Amino acid sequence: MAIKAELNSRDRSFLDMSLNAPMWKVVLYIGTPLALYQGLAIVFTILDTMMASHISKESVSAVAYLAQVNLILSSVGGGLAVGAGIQISRAYGEGDLTLVRRRVSTLYALSLALGLLILLSILPFTGRFLRLAGTPEELIAVGEEFFTIQLFVMVVNFLNSVYIAVERARGNARRIFVLNIAVILVKLSLTAYFVYVLGGGLNMIAVASLASELTMFVFAIRFSLVGDNAFSFSVRAVSSERRVAPPMIRQSLPVIAEKALFAFGKTIVNSMCTLYGPLMVGAMGVSNNLGGITTNPQNGFEQGSAAIISQNFGAGRFRRVLEAFYATAAFSMLLGAVISGLELWQLDFLSGLFDGGSEDFRRMIVMVYRYEVWGAVPLGLNAAVMALLYGLGKTRLTLILNFSRVFVFRIPLFWFLQHCTDVGEKSVGIVMMVSNISVAVAAALAAAVVIRRFRRDYPEKSETENIENA
Repeated sequence: MAIKAELNSRDRSFLDMSLNAPMWKVVLYIGTPLALYQGLAIVFTILDTMMASHISKESVSAVAYLAQVNLILSSVGGGLAVGAGIQISRAYGEGDLTLVRRRVSTLYALSLALGLLILLSILPFTGRFLRLAGTPEELIAVGEEFFTIQLFVMVVNFLNSVYIAVERARGNARRIFVLNIAVILVKLSLTAYFVYVLGGGLNMIAVASLASELTMFVFAIRFSLVGDNAFSFSVRAVSSERRVAPPMIRQSLPVIAEKALFAFGKTIVNSMCTLYGPLMVGAMGVSNNLGGITTNPQNGFEQGSAAIISQNFGAGRFRRVLEAFYATAAFSMLLGAVISGLELWQLDFLSGLFDGGSEDFRRMIVMVYRYEVWGAVPLGLNAAVMALLYGLGKTRLTLILNFSRVFVFRIPLFWFLQHCTDVGEKSVGIVMMVSNISVAVAAALAAAVVIRRFRRDYPEKSETENIENA
């Protein structure tokens, strides 16, 4: 039976803009709302960490550590959404609306099945799983029930990630921004009420997370069941056809591995940090959050530009693919310089928000971040390279780069500094600085090779021919 798939006037207008408007305007149009959301999200995450510090300093470390463990699991849904989103954007650029709807519907089905499988596999064995992940016993005691609730959060987040990827593919960045801000406000309001009014512990913070994800899920259902729109879900459109599910899975597997290995590597780094005491795990987590105020907006431009690049590649607008990369690099590096500079200016104030009255804890935070901040501008270039590679479907290369960031540039150096030098706790900040700068250099070299081959395989005259044939 034929599957109906249509575009509304807004979707048609955005596709025309993506393929024809000045590229810097397109990147700003899509990237700015996503960057704003990502920036506000990390600010709210920091506020969440501050609320955890109200419970205890150990709670901060537990949240920081278990968040990385949870990211390992969430990488399955997140990686699937990113990889499949590339294929959805490409079909959108090609104008194959039936394929768009089949891929969207199949992606929802795959995400639900994988989420439930992971939940049922781990739920009966949460304590053993956390020990297998190298979680210190004192953090398991504080956070095992917190992690159990987060498993349910993960399943809902799988589906929400798909919805966000679909909206990003159709250029609906403003809706993503508005909905996510609403969800964040729900999360913060409930967390504040549970912690400050009811005097609840970490478990109630997890309950607030679940409630906020369910809020997003309600909107996802509302906007994903819209008649015959190409981006809406249909049970009849779920398919295992060769051109539907397999390309999405092939594209997603390296992204899933990349995200899982990166998160797993960070849990190893967190474990290594315990050599300097459990508070160092929390200090590193706080420093990472401060760094995220810079890198999260850069990631917003990365996500938006990856969709733009994929659409233009699918439509044969090859010159615009590189224009999107250059525009993204300029905006992301500028953000890195401005935001990190402001943070350094107010670092004493920012670190004081998390120290819980402990001068030693504040000193650790400042020490780590003063090294980590040097990677802010290089990581802007890295974000642009990732957008280019994702958009072109070169997810195996993104896997290599992100694997190297932790397992080549970070963990071996950390081990060397700990066992072969007397650098001491400064090594925590040093490895963050070195690994972030090193991966940016590696990404730049990879981009140079990819761009040279891209220009050879897709010369500008091919773009003209494609436009004339469109």
